[in-house]
Amino acid sequence: MRGRKDLTVQEQETVAEVEAEQKQPKQYRVVLLNDDYTPMDFVVEILQRFFAKTRADATQIMVQVHMRGKGVCGVFTREIAEMKVEQVNEYSRRYQHPLLCQMEPEL
Repeated sequence: MRGRKDLTVQEQETVAEVEAEQKQPKQYRVVLLNDDYTPMDFVVEILQRFFAKTRADATQIMVQVHMRGKGVCGVFTREIAEMKVEQVNEYSRRYQHPLLCQMEPEL
């Protein structure tokens, strides 16, 4: 196999294009924000329903939301994160809770 220096300019451009295509998509954290009104059991339900968390994991994240003001539900590609945020916020409103879900770029 030839080294990269031995490739023609066209071959180097092709390699660069393939490498660019192989880069992982940007990831986003989906987080829940604390409020003074949403019941803790509802937060646990959200985490189990939309993020497939076990009751133990959901409870741990719920405590983090309560104590630190926010908690990470998961890390996803942009499209999945947007869908999760929309689902959680719509579900919270349907049951008249002010719980807010948002996404943040993964650093």
